[in-house]
Amino acid sequence: MFAGIPIGDLVFLAVSLVVAGALTGLLAGVFGVGGGAVIVPILYEVFRVIGVPEEVRMPLCVGTSLAVIIPTSIRSFNAHRAKGLVDMSVLKVWAVPAVLGVIAGSVVARYAPADLFKIVFVVVAVASALRLLFASDRWQLGTEMPGKVLMNVYGAIIGVLSALMGIGGGQLSSLFMTFYGRPIHQAVATSSGLGVLVSIPGALGYIYAGWPKMDILPPLSLGYVSFIGFLLFIPTSIWTAPIGARLAHRLSKRRLEVVFGLFLLAVASRFLWSLIA
Repeated sequence: MFAGIPIGDLVFLAVSLVVAGALTGLLAGVFGVGGGAVIVPILYEVFRVIGVPEEVRMPLCVGTSLAVIIPTSIRSFNAHRAKGLVDMSVLKVWAVPAVLGVIAGSVVARYAPADLFKIVFVVVAVASALRLLFASDRWQLGTEMPGKVLMNVYGAIIGVLSALMGIGGGQLSSLFMTFYGRPIHQAVATSSGLGVLVSIPGALGYIYAGWPKMDILPPLSLGYVSFIGFLLFIPTSIWTAPIGARLAHRLSKRRLEVVFGLFLLAVASRFLWSLIA
């Protein structure tokens, strides 16, 4: 036993998280997301194997995901900014409402049932995937980004949903930007910066949200953030994020949309099954 976890389970946990970290960093660079769409389902299975109670398993996955996204998003953002595709004007408008949305989502997380996190994950992932796979450029709300008031509303929505899904906001902000005619490559690059703004207050919020459950959370957890998960994800995810960013700029616009859409459907299917099984 180590920190209350059997050695066999600890080895499984370590190997799974190191491999998942590499995949997370790659996807963060390719899609401009923090990797939460990979981190959350993988952590869910890993925590299930080591016996984390169902009532805290999903929020623990979400909180840990947000913590892991912090360095991954910073690395991905720097790589995309070096390419000159990040629209800083969009990030500046979204910064405050997105952070306020994350805080609100963290408060909800303190009291929400476990299934709410799965439902939000499935709905947003499926909507994003359908738009990417079938609508291409036809689903548009305009050819220019909207005014500041509507942008603030979008920013707050992104913050709340990101906090409940354990993502860095890149998946949602990419969707909004393409709705207004922005190229997918620019949307992906700009979204990587939003991950930095969302993940830091999100992780802190989940430490707060999980504090009343410390008695049933696994060892080496601080609220709904697992330090085992955080520390094992970080090294490989930071290493592979720039590789993913370089790959993103080599892919065609349509290929990037299709790959991302299929990936989101696969993730949504897994959580939908866990809800109905």
